[in-house]
Amino acid sequence: MSVLRFINGYSPDTLARVQRMIDQNLLDAYLQRRYGERHQVHSDHALYEYAIALKQAHMRSAGVVHKVVYHSKLDVLHNALGLHTSISRVQGGRLKAKQEIRIAALFKEAAPEFLKMIVVHELAHLKEAEHNKAFYQLCVYMQPDYHQVEFDLRLLLIQRELARGGSSAR
Repeated sequence: MSVLRFINGYSPDTLARVQRMIDQNLLDAYLQRRYGERHQVHSDHALYEYAIALKQAHMRSAGVVHKVVYHSKLDVLHNALGLHTSISRVQGGRLKAKQEIRIAALFKEAAPEFLKMIVVHELAHLKEAEHNKAFYQLCVYMQPDYHQVEFDLRLLLIQRELARGGSSAR
């Protein structure tokens, strides 16, 4: 399976430009130049605080988030880099819904822009369940360069798979 599957929905021109970057070994340099820094949000507690601060800044009226954690079992193979869940639990005689966000552990060592993008994406699901126009407008509201960072994250996934000796680029 081609690593270009991460960008399958993009135009043929974009696919060709990415293929040229791969062929000329320029992908890693591009990502390092744009995203060379690493964030300092390494613990689940710090991640929770980070997500709540973003929510407070942009989505005060959205529901309460009860838990935000890094999750080691979320990965590219399962097409999940983040997960927003609403879990109903019985507490006493009542049914309580808990909103939880799980972020793939690969983001522990990612650039701050990538961490923000995935947290913004999952927070947006508090208001919009589907990946529709309103959902992406909310993402862009919280992170104006959301679409570029999302595309570059796809390039990072390609680069990681190539570095692991994964599938061919064609």
